[in-house]
Amino acid sequence: MLRSNITFTLVPSSSVRLSLTKANSRSVAFPIVSSQLQTSTTSYTVSDRALESRGFALHRTTQGLNLDHLNSVFVAVGFPRRDPYKIQVALQHTDSLIWVEYVKTQRPVAFARATGDGVFNAIIWDVVVDPTFQGIGLGKAVMERMLEELLEKGITNIALYSEPRVLGFYRPLGFVADPDGIRGMVYSRKNY
Repeated sequence: MLRSNITFTLVPSSSVRLSLTKANSRSVAFPIVSSQLQTSTTSYTVSDRALESRGFALHRTTQGLNLDHLNSVFVAVGFPRRDPYKIQVALQHTDSLIWVEYVKTQRPVAFARATGDGVFNAIIWDVVVDPTFQGIGLGKAVMERMLEELLEKGITNIALYSEPRVLGFYRPLGFVADPDGIRGMVYSRKNY
């Protein structure tokens, strides 16, 4: 089920301007400029040490990731409940993955993954933070590390989908709207 979405894309350009023109009220393309991002983050907004001191563990593989618990986080943020087998297949086709575990409960509380061709393009999917843990920097921690990993691989065209209500979260990370008129499109099959 595709909910309202916003598409973000990383487009290398030195003359990109911010444009908030919407394609329609539910869908907008948002490319970001690679020159606005550091290619190597030496200091994160929330350091690995700070995460650990607050009882969190950062993971970059699916080892230890309970899919039922992850599905609970998806549902808690408004995603539809997903078939665990399909989640497993999606994760097998995922190129980059970052999730945060709350060590006390051994449950995932933040998550993001990316797929792509490994060279030019990547799409970031399923960026979620358990509502109980929102507002303490976990989403930013996951996104900063995901962007750094993709950029270190030389990938400069990075896209993602977002609910309109959280666009403000992505802008400080370097995401901007429709540079030079570039817009994303999403295939949508309607059932009549």
